[in-house]
Amino acid sequence: MTRAVGSAVAIAAVVMAAAAMSAVAAPASATGRDREMVIIDTDIGDDISDALAVALALSSPELKVLGITSSLGDTALRARLLDRVVRAAGCPAVTVAAGAPSHRRGAAAFTQARFAAAEPARPHPAAVDFLLEEIRRHPGGITVIALAPLSNLGAALERDPHTFRKLKRIVMMGGSIDRGYDSGGGHRRGPDAEYNVAMDVAAARAVLGSGLPLSVIPLDAARQRLDAAARRAVFTGDTRLGADLAALYREWALASRRRTPVLYDPLAVAHAIAPQLCPASPMRLTVDARGFTSRRPGPPNSRVCLQADDGRLIDFYMLRLRGAAPEPCPASP
Repeated sequence: MTRAVGSAVAIAAVVMAAAAMSAVAAPASATGRDREMVIIDTDIGDDISDALAVALALSSPELKVLGITSSLGDTALRARLLDRVVRAAGCPAVTVAAGAPSHRRGAAAFTQARFAAAEPARPHPAAVDFLLEEIRRHPGGITVIALAPLSNLGAALERDPHTFRKLKRIVMMGGSIDRGYDSGGGHRRGPDAEYNVAMDVAAARAVLGSGLPLSVIPLDAARQRLDAAARRAVFTGDTRLGADLAALYREWALASRRRTPVLYDPLAVAHAIAPQLCPASPMRLTVDARGFTSRRPGPPNSRVCLQADDGRLIDFYMLRLRGAAPEPCPASP
């Protein structure tokens, strides 16, 4: 069997598996009225996981993405990257807003800066202004999916706690309860100071103490990998979004010297749509000064998923990114 034929067979196998999956992964028939309104907060441009998560949200008809806010570091360049991804997805109704720029010690490298810089610069609304304005417009109706250090959320809470607490809920990728990052060879070590928490400890503590409904997807649950066959299926380039994801993947792989993405952030998006993919239980979490997240006795302040359904999550992701959504852009009015 030639390499080309082998690749075709592998891609077909992935797509057939996704098509045969359980009903939970099939895109629901959704109208503008029953879609869940979401705002995504992301530090897209470092790990490829953020781009994969944004693509999932824009490809899921259950969600009406009101906007995407950039967080941490060169937020203006991150916003330009988001402009390209939103356009590739055919989603002109999605607002891109830029967080305040920041320079934090230990921040990850912007691996996809070249892709972002190809997009012309333009003005973007301020992330905190946009977030608070949308909450006022839709009190009790917006879910924030937080895929980044929580600086934008912490700033919005500090500026206007009354308005911020009118969010419907927050779903965040962050924390490390019992297990941390892979230590190599697929083995897990004990808990780590997870990046999204450790980069802004004060904001993480503020969000945990906000009293809002909060779902937390820590490193414990995030171990799903986009293997070579799945990457070929998603990055084939038969859609503009797929082609852009392929370009972002290549920049990330070259800069990071890694090949297989872990679906950290897509798991949080998937949980927001289909929580049964990552069932959560009530838990009280605290964050120490170093950014370690721990469970503690006492009244719960969050719901935490420690174990995801790995196979169903991969199928869920593949079905949507292969163009199964019934509308070209669920975010459009």
